[in-house]
Amino acid sequence: MKVALTMSYNGASFLGSQIQKESTNTIFGQLDIVLKKLGINSKVVASGRTDKGVHATAQVAHLTLPPFWNDLEKLKTTLNKMLPPTIHIKKVVVVAEDFHARYSAKRRVYRYIIKTKESNPFEDPFVTFKEDLTFESVQQNIKLFIGKHDFTHFMKTGSDTKSSVRTIYKAFAYRYKDAIILYFEADGFLRTQIRLMVGALFDMNKEQIQEQLSCVKKHKLKPAKGNGLYLAKIKY
Repeated sequence: MKVALTMSYNGASFLGSQIQKESTNTIFGQLDIVLKKLGINSKVVASGRTDKGVHATAQVAHLTLPPFWNDLEKLKTTLNKMLPPTIHIKKVVVVAEDFHARYSAKRRVYRYIIKTKESNPFEDPFVTFKEDLTFESVQQNIKLFIGKHDFTHFMKTGSDTKSSVRTIYKAFAYRYKDAIILYFEADGFLRTQIRLMVGALFDMNKEQIQEQLSCVKKHKLKPAKGNGLYLAKIKY
């Protein structure tokens, strides 16, 4: 039986989501350990990877269950008891055999949380603090990313991707209480793309972003921290 897991996690203490040979301290490294203890040896396929320190409120992954695991509510409860408290399984549902967590996805939604005040140790793992940020400038410049673009200069070097062209359907900034939220929705994102786009909003003006986005000129660009980034939704 093929199932999809919807999960949330606090990525602050993990080395990213993807399983690594060198360490089990990743989101799916920890999930894999627990699944094997429950007699589930299926490969887990996620909708995509998240970097070190990045969080998720609705990551999706698929796997195949052995016949003796047919009580999905019990499986969810058992997983949540055995997983670290920083990883939580929200749903386990049966899906069609041709469902693929990554390739069946139509759109991906991320949010980035910023506060323009002095940092504090209680929020620092979950929010990026940027005291000198001008909301109006970010609100205008984030719209430049909307549309179909070649994001060659907005991806991590060494990325193993066939194409750097992506379509961003929505990109906007809004205030929520004392925070600034950046919203990005696209058909997909390249490795570190969102953090580089946010870095551009922090450190580049409109003309520089346009030059980099049109591949006319590459400017020095530092990715924003991962702690403010959240994988918010996968749309199928």
